[in-house]
Amino acid sequence: MTSLTSLSRGTGRGLAVKGAVGKSGRWPLTGRDGELAEALAAVVDRSVQGVVFSGAAGAGKTRLAEECLASVAEQGFVVAQATASAAAGSVPLGAVAHLLPAGVDLSDPVAGFAAVAASLRRAGGRRVVLLDDLHLLDGTSAVLLRQLMDAGVLRLLATVRTGEPLGDAVHALAYGKAVRRIGTAEFDLATTDEVVRAALGAPVSRRAVFALFRASGGNALYLRELVLAAVDSGALRMVGEVWELVGELSTSRRLAEVVHARLEHLGEHERAVLDRIAVCGSQSVAELCRLGPAGTVDRLAGAGLVEIGAERRRTSVRLAHPLYGEVLRGTLPTVRRRALLAAEADRIVERGARRRGDALRIASHRLSATGTADPALLWQAAGLARHSHDYPQVVTLLKALPAQEMTVGARVLLGDAYFQMGRGEDAERTLAEAAPLARGDEEVLGVVMTRVDNLLWSKADLSAALAANTEALRRVTTEAASHLLRINEGYLYVAKGRFTEGLSRLEVLEEDIEEVQGDINPWLRGALMKALGLSLVTRTQQAARWALRAYDAHMAVDEEALVSHPAVQKLPWVLALCEGGRLAAATREAEATYYQLAAFSSVVRVWLLVLGARAQWLAGHLSTARRWYAEAIALGRKVDNTMVLRAGLNGLAACAAVQGDVEAATEAVVELRGLPDALGFLSEGELQLGAAWLAAAQGDQALARDLLREGAASARRTGHLTGESLLLTDIARLGAPGEVAERLHELAAQGDGGTLLPARAAFAAALACGDPRQLHDAALQLEGTGSDLIAAEAFAATAHALRRTGLPRAAADAGNRSAAALERCQGARTPLLATSAAPVPLTEREREIAVAAAVGTTSRTIATSLTLSVRTVNNHLQRVYAKLGVTSRRELADALGLNRNP
Repeated sequence: MTSLTSLSRGTGRGLAVKGAVGKSGRWPLTGRDGELAEALAAVVDRSVQGVVFSGAAGAGKTRLAEECLASVAEQGFVVAQATASAAAGSVPLGAVAHLLPAGVDLSDPVAGFAAVAASLRRAGGRRVVLLDDLHLLDGTSAVLLRQLMDAGVLRLLATVRTGEPLGDAVHALAYGKAVRRIGTAEFDLATTDEVVRAALGAPVSRRAVFALFRASGGNALYLRELVLAAVDSGALRMVGEVWELVGELSTSRRLAEVVHARLEHLGEHERAVLDRIAVCGSQSVAELCRLGPAGTVDRLAGAGLVEIGAERRRTSVRLAHPLYGEVLRGTLPTVRRRALLAAEADRIVERGARRRGDALRIASHRLSATGTADPALLWQAAGLARHSHDYPQVVTLLKALPAQEMTVGARVLLGDAYFQMGRGEDAERTLAEAAPLARGDEEVLGVVMTRVDNLLWSKADLSAALAANTEALRRVTTEAASHLLRINEGYLYVAKGRFTEGLSRLEVLEEDIEEVQGDINPWLRGALMKALGLSLVTRTQQAARWALRAYDAHMAVDEEALVSHPAVQKLPWVLALCEGGRLAAATREAEATYYQLAAFSSVVRVWLLVLGARAQWLAGHLSTARRWYAEAIALGRKVDNTMVLRAGLNGLAACAAVQGDVEAATEAVVELRGLPDALGFLSEGELQLGAAWLAAAQGDQALARDLLREGAASARRTGHLTGESLLLTDIARLGAPGEVAERLHELAAQGDGGTLLPARAAFAAALACGDPRQLHDAALQLEGTGSDLIAAEAFAATAHALRRTGLPRAAADAGNRSAAALERCQGARTPLLATSAAPVPLTEREREIAVAAAVGTTSRTIATSLTLSVRTVNNHLQRVYAKLGVTSRRELADALGLNRNP
């Protein structure tokens, strides 16, 4: 019999830790820092006799307790571990017998307990015992442990499952006054993201995280098994720089066994109730109580298998965890599942089918049970599914319609569902078939609105979209319909980056949706694009008002709308927040709205990824922006959207270049240049950012500025003034502030009150004159907008100017402000940061040559780029070497901080 005293002191790292990712490594303990810190503090607190981790099955109690035990072992405690079980619980001391000193006689409990305490006291040392599944412990063991804790010879770490009945002795042990109880709550969405990323060792797409969170319900064990099963099956794999869910999540054999273990003790009536809920969805308490003996539902709720809650006017019962339904359905024979569905449909009909979603439930159940349903019911159900944004269900229901029942309206609904799911080819085929069949203005408008969306956002074909709209204009017969199609034309121009033309056509858009006669869909899409366009021509306050007005209107008429989800109206709101200088708020809004759309698998969410990434790029949070861009690229590839791919690759290249990852930036730029043209609302001009920053990272600032000039000119031609401002600011950052300061001032004057444009203009002007006070004021303005990277550059330039004027203390303060902002920029490496940080001031020309040489550019290449002689370049380099006290290009890179790993 192993005794406590025979266990060695030391690291405790030999303790088994459950969980491993892939073929090696351990599942990380992430998101539990607070609980672990609280437990460790309690264990060393002399007034605390034990720590009990409580939580639902699979919440991660054991993993947390084992980590705690390993940590206290490192502090010199003698540690031991035991697990209670139903089998051991039937034998007194069955769970802890192996921990007791050899030869102790426990036939007399009082004397025996005293002998155990005396033996452990003689052995010396501080002891901690981890006892898993305390709720299964027998009473005798509980009394013994309580006595030993009271005697001060050991401290207890234990786990207990919430909702389980406890005997009196165990209850006294777990809930004693000197016992600290720590709950292990289920993971929220943010913690799920953190855990999965730590487990997989790379960023994970938000869509994958969201799916894993919904499937696991935040349960740590279920999450682990879902991730491992998805990796093993290939459903979760690396796509570019992110782990992406490319298939369906499914339960592994081990996960099914874990769930079955919770269900195996159920009686016939309990299982019948669970089967019905698993197959048919939530059920009323009254209906379930008629199925079997009283108390069945209460017993299931007490066991944590179902939850009872209010659902409008009735009290309903649903499964406590989404995985229970999947496992239960997987064990039911097909005949049994179909019988349950058919019976449920009949019951709904017998009740009068008065509830809002009853038609959808009847049609879905009958279709699944028999393969057919009444066409009128299928059509009604498809409409209900569309307005709950369940696009796969819409397709299932409409595909079950007989061919002769596929009206123009049905085809429009089907085409829209295909579009929302990212199936652009299927959508175009369906809508192209519907177009010649349309009769009357209402049908013509219904077809063209949906078809235009698909042609624009899925196929990036402005010409085809405009042609479809023009053909519809030829066919409609009323001025009201023509008015709506002209609005649609403005929508198309803005969406494709032709802002001047688009906004001029949208001038006719009514201020309020209540003024619209007929189809509301053109107004909803027109308001969306008007708000986007206004943001991009520096009228951010107007844009914000239109965005919020359109969102409220869309929410009010959602059941009548055939335009995505109301959350799509938040796209221009995110952009307006960005351009108004509220970058942190823009990021929060983008993320929250993305998850709203991810719940419905709407393909439009891809643009929230692009805008969220852009907000993070503007903030200078490069790794975060890179993750957003990488996910946009992955989704863009999946739905074959060239506009998204171009925006994503451009942004990823820029982020990678500024982090010094030239290889990744080069790959992205090469792929971007190989894609066909596909203008988008962020304009062609901004698509020069990736190549420009790559050139800068390679030491060719002159080429970088040329690319940015080209992009700024393109943005100006299309009226994309905020894009022009962004590109001009980067020209200033890369060595030519005097060239752009006046134009940035003009753009700031055209704006309507946002803070980002004025901050950029002030920064360029300050860089141009080199005045430390102006630079400091500009840095504060940029910091206020959340533009951390440019603020860091501005503070660094301030420090540089102050050192040059002989104010070292003020320079040190500005340098500290720069460093603090740079900490948030995730590995940023820019020429302005590098040269401003030089211990001895360099001239502008010396800075440019020094950065180019430090990244390995030859003197001849530098000379060609700057239109200088090689001798002049080398003379500048010698002066730089003398100022910085270096003798080689490698030392120069070190001095400028350009040898850091990205």
